[in-house]
Amino acid sequence: MAAGQSGRPRASSREVLAEAACELFLERSFEATTVADITTRAGVSRSSFFNYFASKSDILWAALDERLEAAARSLARPGAPVREILAGITAGLTPDSLALAIANADVMGVGDELERERAIRQAQLARAVAERSREGTTRLRAEVVGAAAAGAVLAAVWQWADAGAGRAALSALVDEALDQALGPA
Repeated sequence: MAAGQSGRPRASSREVLAEAACELFLERSFEATTVADITTRAGVSRSSFFNYFASKSDILWAALDERLEAAARSLARPGAPVREILAGITAGLTPDSLALAIANADVMGVGDELERERAIRQAQLARAVAERSREGTTRLRAEVVGAAAAGAVLAAVWQWADAGAGRAALSALVDEALDQALGPA
C-alpha cells in the first residue's frame, strides 16, 4: 500500500475475491476449488473471505442476493407495487459472477449448484410475493402468483446470461417474463 493510503487493501474487496473465484472455477471447476484456493489467488486471509461471503456459492449470488433482500423488504410494505418491485430487482444489473457462471456452467462444473441455489432464491422471492399478494385474494391464488412471478424474474436472468449478458436488455426480458406470469402491465 502506498504511503498516505489507509483502510483495507484493494485485494480484500468482494470484487477481487469474486474475480479470483471465477478464474479458479473456470480453470479447475467449482467443486475442485476451495476457499483456501480463492483466498490464495486473491491474496487475502480466510477471515477476509468470510467477512464478505458465507460460502463459495455466495460469491456467485452476492449482487442478486442484495437485490432480492431489498425486494423482499419492499414487498413487506402494505400497498407496495409488486410488479414495479420485481422489475427493480434486475434494473441496472450488469454482467457479474452469476452471469458468468450461468453462461459457463458446464466449464465451471457449477450447474447443479446453480440449480439448487436458484430454487432456494426463487422460493424465497415467491414467498415474499405471495405474502404481499394475499390482500383481497385466496391463499392459493397468492401462492400461484408468487411462484409465477419469482420464476419469471429468475428465468429472465437465466435467458439474459445464456444469451451473453449485456447483449440483450435485461429489463426488457424481465418485463416480457412478468407479462407471461402476471399478464400485461
